[in-house]
Amino acid sequence: MLKRSVPWLVLLASAVLEAVWATALGLSDGFTRPLPTLVFIVTAALSMLGLGMAIRSIPLGTAYAIWVGIGAALTVGWAMATGVEPFSVPKVLFIAGIVACAAGLKLLPAGKQEPAPAGPAPEPAGTARR
Repeated sequence: MLKRSVPWLVLLASAVLEAVWATALGLSDGFTRPLPTLVFIVTAALSMLGLGMAIRSIPLGTAYAIWVGIGAALTVGWAMATGVEPFSVPKVLFIAGIVACAAGLKLLPAGKQEPAPAGPAPEPAGTARR
C-alpha cells in the first residue's frame, strides 16, 4: 500500500513546491531580489523533478492536472491569507472546486496503460504506397 502511495505523495509535495515557487516568483520583483529569486530557482527545479518522478507511475494528464490544481489553489490561498489578494467567498468556493476535482482524479481508477507499439506507424487510410 505504501509503495503505491509514494508517487502520489511525491506529486503532492511537488504541488506544494509549485505554490512556493510561484509565490517566490512574485516576491522576486522581476528577479531583482536575490533571496526570493534563489527560492524560486530551487523550488521550481525540485517541483519539476518531483512531477517527473511522479509521472513514472501516474498518467501524465492526471498528474499534471493535480499538480497545477493543487499548486494554484495553495498559491491563491496563501495570497489571500497574507493579504496580497482580497478574500471572497466565491473565490474560496471556486478554489475548493479545483481541489475537489484534483481529489476526484485521484479517486478514479487508473485504467490499464497500453505500451506504444514497436516499429513504424501504420499508414493512414487512403495513403497506400504505389
